[in-house]
Amino acid sequence: MTTTTSHVPEHVPDPGGPADGAAGPRPVRLIHTESTTEIPLHLLFRDAPGPAPVRLPPAVVARRPGAGRPDGGERPRPAAVRVDPGPAERPARVLPGAAGVFAGVCGAAGCLATSWWAGVLPPLAAEALGVPARAGAGGPGPAQWAAYAGAGVLGLFGFGGLARGRTGRAWVLGLFGRYRGTVRRTGLLWVNPLLLRRRVDVRLRHWRGEPVPAADRSGVALRVTVLVVWRVRDTARATLGVEDHEGYLRACVEAALLRVPMAGPGAGREAAEAAQDALTRLVAADTEAVGVEVFAVRPVRVEYAPEVAAAMHRRRIAALDAQHRASVLGSVVDSVEDTVTRLTMRGLVELDDYERKALVKDLTVAFCAGRGEAGP
Repeated sequence: MTTTTSHVPEHVPDPGGPADGAAGPRPVRLIHTESTTEIPLHLLFRDAPGPAPVRLPPAVVARRPGAGRPDGGERPRPAAVRVDPGPAERPARVLPGAAGVFAGVCGAAGCLATSWWAGVLPPLAAEALGVPARAGAGGPGPAQWAAYAGAGVLGLFGFGGLARGRTGRAWVLGLFGRYRGTVRRTGLLWVNPLLLRRRVDVRLRHWRGEPVPAADRSGVALRVTVLVVWRVRDTARATLGVEDHEGYLRACVEAALLRVPMAGPGAGREAAEAAQDALTRLVAADTEAVGVEVFAVRPVRVEYAPEVAAAMHRRRIAALDAQHRASVLGSVVDSVEDTVTRLTMRGLVELDDYERKALVKDLTVAFCAGRGEAGP
């Protein structure tokens, strides 16, 4: 890099003094402490290549607290939104149905035995049971009432807890508002009768909704009818995490249709499949927190909204007409070119530029008229 030096002048020339080159008296110094200093000047251009410039790493400047806000306070950072889906599904503790039947039979037998003990068993019932009738002793006493209570509670718990599990159905059990587990077993079961049971359908289901507002990539209003294939994967979250998981699913589908640009009527298959995949991913991500598994969200009917249907219909017809005209014109040009080339190559005619242009014009008019009479 070329470096030059510049000397600071030691005196200030007098405007009224002699011209350049003429010797004159040295003026009085304006600053008594002045001195000559060499100042290096780095030119923008260089004649010879010099050493490569040294690149310094970028400086990291720490932001002082309160610099982001005019009042001096620290700017709050948005907190990450975390959705608590509630307790996850876990199996509930149930017993086989035989245990409930046995407990109910024991309770009923205990009531009969207590009635015979208290002497209140009818003679016909005693004869049917094969036991001798016993005379009453003034009615049941405290011991008999206690036996009645124990046998009755045992019978009620035994028979009252019997339940039948079905394939594709589950029970969500709760006690005083607390989740106690889910029953997915089938057959005859015994469930604690004090637990609250909520039946949930866990089969594969499909839902076809009403036309929902949507838009295509150009912002044109559409009406889309979708088919959703889904099922309940986590019964606890689907029942306790949201008030109505089916209504929540419908709301997620409507929100996804507003976020994903749909393929309009007459669009290609690839565009429709891309929109379907995007809808499925969005709805599945939104419903995962509430235990609903979405397999597919398929648009089964896409049509323009009533306010733009007529205008879009005319626009589509105009586009088809323009496409047809372009194809006809292309075929006419090819035919004219082929005709002129054949006539010239076979030596049937010898044409200059003017005659060639006239022939092309006449042939084009003739072919276009013939295509117009033939129709599209």
